[in-house]
Amino acid sequence: MSELEVKQGRNGALSRRTNETDITLSLGVDGTGNVELETDVPFLNHMLDLFAKHGQFDLKVDAKGDVDIDDHHTVEDIGICLGQALREALGDKAGIKRYASVFVPMDEALAQVIIDVSNRPHFELRGEFPSTNVGSFTVELVHEFLWKFALEARVTLHVIVHYGRNTHHMVEAVFKAFGRALDEATSIDPRVKGVPSTKGVL
Repeated sequence: MSELEVKQGRNGALSRRTNETDITLSLGVDGTGNVELETDVPFLNHMLDLFAKHGQFDLKVDAKGDVDIDDHHTVEDIGICLGQALREALGDKAGIKRYASVFVPMDEALAQVIIDVSNRPHFELRGEFPSTNVGSFTVELVHEFLWKFALEARVTLHVIVHYGRNTHHMVEAVFKAFGRALDEATSIDPRVKGVPSTKGVL
């Protein structure tokens, strides 16, 4: 991975090292979809690329993990790091739209992602995937990744897969909708003065 660039805008960067994973990640919320991904989980690389390109985020991830056991720890810890980076990038969240709901079709599949950048972490996933794996990737890790992201970013995140026949298409629709919804929810609305909450804080 090249040296992390510091750009104007809202940015978060961190490193996380455990006995199971070694991860360096940076996120630019006000980006252009510039992506550099080096992980041991090829399908997650594909999904993160979709997430960043459709959300117009600058995302750089360098991750090594104990994938000889399975992909769980690497996927989980990248979700943790992405959530923490977003929380750092948004700061006090002044001026953001806060809410978003986005539908994305992928051929026969339709996914919806609803986000509230609320400082109240919660995650719901509704939908049934026809297959338990896409290639070597275990589909239950989609839940693990998104739940850990929501927990660390402190957002309320609802994901609904309305229908589909191809599991790859269904997961792809989720990550595209995730990127687009997060982009909308974190975008600045010039009409918002301070944080968008009657409490005066998020």
